[in-house]
Amino acid sequence: MSTNKIKIFPSNKILLLLTVAGFVIFILINQLIFAALSATYTTYGILDFEFAWTKARVLTIFTVWGQQGMLDQRIGVYWDFLYIVGYVSFISGCILLVTRQLEGKVEGIGYRVSVLPALAGVFDIIENINLLIMINNPITFPISLPSIASICALIKFALLGVSIVFFVIAIIILIYRKLKNK
Repeated sequence: MSTNKIKIFPSNKILLLLTVAGFVIFILINQLIFAALSATYTTYGILDFEFAWTKARVLTIFTVWGQQGMLDQRIGVYWDFLYIVGYVSFISGCILLVTRQLEGKVEGIGYRVSVLPALAGVFDIIENINLLIMINNPITFPISLPSIASICALIKFALLGVSIVFFVIAIIILIYRKLKNK
């Protein structure tokens, strides 16, 4: 999609609706699913699993979780697929809403950065597939899967970090320009 098209499509009204819907999905899943799982499993959480890096570490996590913990975390990973839709819509929408009010080089960068959350979502999907393979085959999963999942998680969080940093900088630039023009 060209930057000229992304300036007007979707309309700001639809974009705002998608952004708010993404935010609602993001918050609800965070509070109702992930917070409950975090409170239940205090020794090792999902982030420990995502960044286990080795089969030995994954097996240690599985031992601590036990069968019920693995079942709970499997359900959490399935919820994460909907969570991806939420954070991609929310973060991309925020970036686009602000970018459409900017000009020049920063505007062009903003349109490019707005796709990074979707790219992060792709890496999250790859990560989740690897997590599910491990959790569904706790003994026989390939030794490479923890590294693949961890690399994908690292890339995902880096892309989301860049997106959020850009959004904050864009807001500051927008506020500065509006104050300067008063």
